[in-house]
Amino acid sequence: MKPIRIGRIAFTNILPIYQYFDDQGLDVEWIRQVPSLLNRDMAAGNIDMSPISAFAYAEHADEYVLMPDLSISAMGPVGSIFLFTKGDQLHDLDGKTIALTNTSASSVALLKIVLEKFAGVRPNYVTMAPSLEEMMNVADAALLIGDDAVKGKWNGSAYRMYDLGEEWMKQTGLSMTYAVWAVRRAIAESRRSDLEEIYLRFMQAKAEGRKNLTPAIEEAMRQLGGDAAFWKAYFEGLCYDFGEKEKRGLQTYFRYAADLGLLPSNVEIHMLDLPASLGMR
Repeated sequence: MKPIRIGRIAFTNILPIYQYFDDQGLDVEWIRQVPSLLNRDMAAGNIDMSPISAFAYAEHADEYVLMPDLSISAMGPVGSIFLFTKGDQLHDLDGKTIALTNTSASSVALLKIVLEKFAGVRPNYVTMAPSLEEMMNVADAALLIGDDAVKGKWNGSAYRMYDLGEEWMKQTGLSMTYAVWAVRRAIAESRRSDLEEIYLRFMQAKAEGRKNLTPAIEEAMRQLGGDAAFWKAYFEGLCYDFGEKEKRGLQTYFRYAADLGLLPSNVEIHMLDLPASLGMR
């Protein structure tokens, strides 16, 4: 059989899990891309399982199942999803132009929920490559995610920044899930024993990353710079679980996105049926 093709988000936010993932003895192939490309290749069948945007899961919920207790979530500020604005208040963006990064799906929909549903404004949107200065040359505000947002935070002091995770929590009081670990249904049905072992390795990696963030911090500093205190606070603000709290927040996000016509209504969360003991070994 062919190796199971596993996606890896090409951002530092995934380091506390992937730094510890042991693929020895597994028949897998790694595909490292930004979220929007992982979303695309999962939909095209070029990747078998991957962390993908929560929004992309909702678009293909009938084709995927989710691995239990794995996500990228945050209760409050997420630290790497920012709206940079030339103005001061969100309501100042009514009728203005916002440049959206072309690397995201969940965050674009979240921004539209924050602006259109919560703040009651109707901006114009353009999609661009994630370059803060180029985006701000043509727009009144810019949305960046991941490492681009982190670098923008360090270099974009001329602009007002809104952390979308913080804005979401202010309005809902809920956690926000940005990415989920999806598996194509055909693979879930045909490669179950392989998936059980892969899931076990992910859960072990998550547990190790939670106990010791030092390798992830050192790798993030090597890739982007910054200091240990910054990365420690950043990683500790992220949640890699996917329990009832995260599901409630995600279902609310799906409902609000449907209200805006961005997603179909009644998106269901389908979980891969794995023995609970796998996550406890």
